[in-house]
Amino acid sequence: MTVNIEQHIEALVFASEQSIRVEEIMYCLQAAFGQDFSQQEITAHLNAIKTKYQNSTLAIELVKTGNGYQFLTKKDYHPIINQLQLQQSKKKLSQAAIETLAIIAYKQPVTKLDVEQIRGVNSEYSIQKLLEKELIVISGKSESVGKPLLYTTSALFMDYFGINDIAELPQIKDFTDTAVSIGEQQE
Repeated sequence: MTVNIEQHIEALVFASEQSIRVEEIMYCLQAAFGQDFSQQEITAHLNAIKTKYQNSTLAIELVKTGNGYQFLTKKDYHPIINQLQLQQSKKKLSQAAIETLAIIAYKQPVTKLDVEQIRGVNSEYSIQKLLEKELIVISGKSESVGKPLLYTTSALFMDYFGINDIAELPQIKDFTDTAVSIGEQQE
């Protein structure tokens, strides 16, 4: 069986989270195949890969960045990638937002004051962000003094977390049950 070193180099560049240096490629190939490769050989293969990805039908290219090589999208596709990054940034939740969302999910319907009493801090910003992301909704007004707004989780919350009903959320006892703990207990 003949080994296509170029494909292995391509796989290494693709799998690397950051740019990968020629020396790292040489080390990986030597460890995998038990033979030495020169820097010139690796560079020649990288140049061949670079030429292969210059094809206009491909959306990515091999780019030398700093001391290494990395696959990047071509400049023509930056606007669409920007849209993806905007969409994904909307999905990210801060720790405060996650705490707030958990309280709302487990205690719903709940007022902002209820959330703040549990968290011990002002939760207005987190609630506003969760409303913007449509993970929670205003479900009415409380009958208590001042008639504060009541918050519940939304249908998008169910989709986001892959559940069909609030009853499918893990129960608090599931988090405190020692039978489901990770690691060994200290005595």
